[in-house]
Amino acid sequence: MPDKVRFLYEDNHLLVVEKPVNMLSQGDITGEPDLLSIVKAILKKKYKKPGNVYLGLVHRLDRPTGGVMVLAKTSKAAARLSAQIRAGTFTRQYLAVVHGCLQQVEGTLRHYLVKDRKTNLVAVAGKDQPKAKEASLSYRVLAATDALSLVQIQLHTGRPHQIRVQFAASGHPLYGDQRYGRTVNRPGRQLALWAHKIAFAHPVSKERLSFASYPPRIQPWQKFIAYFNRVGSSNN
Repeated sequence: MPDKVRFLYEDNHLLVVEKPVNMLSQGDITGEPDLLSIVKAILKKKYKKPGNVYLGLVHRLDRPTGGVMVLAKTSKAAARLSAQIRAGTFTRQYLAVVHGCLQQVEGTLRHYLVKDRKTNLVAVAGKDQPKAKEASLSYRVLAATDALSLVQIQLHTGRPHQIRVQFAASGHPLYGDQRYGRTVNRPGRQLALWAHKIAFAHPVSKERLSFASYPPRIQPWQKFIAYFNRVGSSNN
């Protein structure tokens, strides 16, 4: 399992990795392998650390979502990166394959969302509904087939399941989404959502850093191989 976590960058303050699909970001009651624990074990072995390894989870990806993540190696770095997320200066960009062809090549989706903690499902709600939170994202269509579209997504808010719920509410559920697109997705399909790029200021040097990761060349991403070849994706 550890060899499935790809390191993209490391220094004394932070670590950028590529989370595999279907891996937990952080451990839960299932006890299944999670990214944070696996990377801690790698660092402990790599640097022969006798005690516990500090590693701060700055942001999370849903279990079925793969892609680029940053982890903090010090509490100071964790606090400063988290502050950037709250301030909106830590940018996150995703790639997704959605059903259908969107009418607009570029656009913004705005909804109010409510999460049911008992079922762990998120639903679109009215603005005045109790506990409703605004969700906003912008998108751009990169390529399209007769039935599917490859979209680039920029998050403006970080609500649970936001991308999946907002595109489903707009009539274009994500490929493989068994929760919010059950009527158009066959069981067993992998969710086609990938954390593509992150950009932030280094917590110590303040230098602006940017990292990118591309989805594996399997279906449905394979349907857009011409696009990925054009932009120079190196993932196999």
